Amino acid sequence: MLSHVMVGTNDIERAKRFYDAVLGLLGAGEPVRNQNASGQTRLFYRHDGSTFAVTEPVDGQEAVPANGGTIGFKCNSPEQVQEFHDVAVAHGGTSVEGAPGPRNGPTGTLHLGYVRDPDGNKLCAIHRPA
Repeated sequence: MLSHVMVGTNDIERAKRFYDAVLGLLGAGEPVRNQNASGQTRLFYRHDGSTFAVTEPVDGQEAVPANGGTIGFKCNSPEQVQEFHDVAVAHGGTSVEGAPGPRNGPTGTLHLGYVRDPDGNKLCAIHRPA
């Protein structure tokens, strides 16, 4: 259904340090760096059939996070949810929505951890037990 997810950044090198650490934990390698025709730098992280990208805004305005938006990253275990959260915070992210851990919902128990990246984009580490 999805081709990719892209977020904006006001500091591409800061974003690269953050996402290299966080997405590296999930198995993504070094991003493909691209400069588009109008000069903005973009980073494309590819892993397991998915693409996550970070870009300097094409319109030249300040990058702002989506109000109400959350990007979820699939984790292999509850421990990886905790590690995603901790690595994100150690690399300039901010913990939000309580401590990582199990949450009960209509589909059963999920293990969740929420952070905001250095530009304010909300990320969710999620593990759905079998």
